[in-house]
Amino acid sequence: MARPLRVEFANAAYHVMARGNERRAVYRDDTDRRRFLETLGEMVERFGVRLHAYCLMPNHYHLLLDTPQANLSQAVGWLQVTYTVRFNRRHRRSGHLFQGRFKAQLIEADEYAQGLVEYVHLNPVRPRQKPARLDPARACEMDDYRWSSHRVYAGWERKPVGWLCRDWLRYWGAEPREAHQQYRRSVARWFAGEVANPWAGLMGGLVLGGAELLAKAQAQLGRKARAEETRWLRREQASKLQERLGEMLAVEGDERVKIWARVRLGGECGGWSVRAERMRNSNARWRAFGRICPASRVDPNDPMTPMTPTKPTESTG
Repeated sequence: MARPLRVEFANAAYHVMARGNERRAVYRDDTDRRRFLETLGEMVERFGVRLHAYCLMPNHYHLLLDTPQANLSQAVGWLQVTYTVRFNRRHRRSGHLFQGRFKAQLIEADEYAQGLVEYVHLNPVRPRQKPARLDPARACEMDDYRWSSHRVYAGWERKPVGWLCRDWLRYWGAEPREAHQQYRRSVARWFAGEVANPWAGLMGGLVLGGAELLAKAQAQLGRKARAEETRWLRREQASKLQERLGEMLAVEGDERVKIWARVRLGGECGGWSVRAERMRNSNARWRAFGRICPASRVDPNDPMTPMTPTKPTESTG
């Protein structure tokens, strides 16, 4: 199955989520949770990502982040691989920990960051039946939950971790104290059933934002899809070329032809490469080329580039 294409550009903002393999737990205890957060902090420092919010659940996690360097796949891929290695080593296990690749939705922060931060932080107290209303009695559980950035936004965390970017607090107020108070009031509205689900505006399963952001994402996906198609075609051509090469070498009696074909078309190297280079303008090269590519539409110096070759007039072989 082909991997899903990513939309990546400088300063793009995302909601990222990944589940445990077979929906199993990705943290067995608080030590695992602390280790994941340590690894998350390393990701921020290593890849220059700005992490705005997070929430760890038993079998999955949520992140809200943006990427000044357009390196989402690198950053989150490193996070999952590194944490998996550490988890496996600690618990003496092997194999995948997460279920496939992570999911990522592109978001327009100015319009949706406020609602998404609150939505992500509410995960520990949200009923399993998503349409059901939040239980007001569980609001205190949210304030006590240590494995999300909710306490930082609410102003309850006296020493927040340095790798958590708090720039998005401005969406609740210009000053920190005002922002914390307004954030707490806004979260309380969810328990009163006064807030609509922000994911209702998701477009194409990919973009939470306006038409301009959607068009930008679609344009980039189109370019990536064409590039992926080109790479696939080149791999298919290379595979067919190798098949023809094997067939020719099985019956070819001219050792010079075999050497040139194996080095120039088969990609082999070693002591033969010098001898093959001496055959650059030889008729032996063209005999091999003609047998493998009878249509004569490929440059023998680059078997993947179509062209009409001109046979050399002088021979060295």
